[in-house]
Amino acid sequence: MAESTPHPAGDPWTWPESVWRGIVERARAGRSLRPRHWPGGARCAVALSFDADHETIPLRDADESPMRSSQGQYGARAAMPRIRRLLAREEVKATFFYPAVAALLHPAEARGVAEEGHEIGIHSWIHERNTILRPEVERDLAFRAADTLETVTGQRPVGMRTASWDFSPHTLDIIREMGLLYDSSLMADDEPYELTANGEPTGIVELPPEWIRDDAVYFNMQRFSGLRPYTPPSGVAEIFLAEFEGAHAEGGLFLLTMHPHYIGHRSRMPVLEKVIAAAKAKGDCWFATHAEVAGWCKDNAAS
Repeated sequence: MAESTPHPAGDPWTWPESVWRGIVERARAGRSLRPRHWPGGARCAVALSFDADHETIPLRDADESPMRSSQGQYGARAAMPRIRRLLAREEVKATFFYPAVAALLHPAEARGVAEEGHEIGIHSWIHERNTILRPEVERDLAFRAADTLETVTGQRPVGMRTASWDFSPHTLDIIREMGLLYDSSLMADDEPYELTANGEPTGIVELPPEWIRDDAVYFNMQRFSGLRPYTPPSGVAEIFLAEFEGAHAEGGLFLLTMHPHYIGHRSRMPVLEKVIAAAKAKGDCWFATHAEVAGWCKDNAAS
């Protein structure tokens, strides 16, 4: 809902309890799905993910600028080969969340990623903002995206990450109707948890991301705004490694969100290399796709 649109129940400070309680209960953290143990006696799970947005962000904004489209094309043309080579060299599997339009623009890439053993996840149709869509439009785009990704890659997605983590009041209903295993858009915990809908368990696993563990926060650049990549790669590496060390110390999940057109530059790839090296140096980390983590947690939750 746009900020300028009045809420049907009036001003928030006048709402009865049923209104504000109903809002927060639509999609909420339920029981923890932190497992009793990770596979093979691992102390920490490491789930690397890439939102392969490519050209879809300017397309979503109806921005026909070839310059801004080229910034997205960089993700496919220059960054993805670097990322895929690194993952192959390190023998690490990851999850790639594709807007369907990005997969249609780069079908050989999306198929290749799937063939290399990586997971393909849903990441919208054209990086649309769910909270400004009518429920039936959001539903249609989600189902179309899933079908398109399966057609292009040969892999039926079992998980979703909403574009920009824009989770509408209707998104959870759509996820449940689609029969997905997990979502990775909400931020109520460091560890996996079960989503509830209006207080009722849904069986959907939430793998929580966080802006702290997202490269876009540090590397984004918008020419005609104050948004600049003020944090150097060394600073981003320090933050990511501190988050990893915390996850390892607690025996939990370290989930990292990256974007090829950000992390895939020459000066930034060493950030990812350092994260992988640090996790491997521990000798007790399980590198897994999001689907593998979600499935394990659902079957082995401690609570």
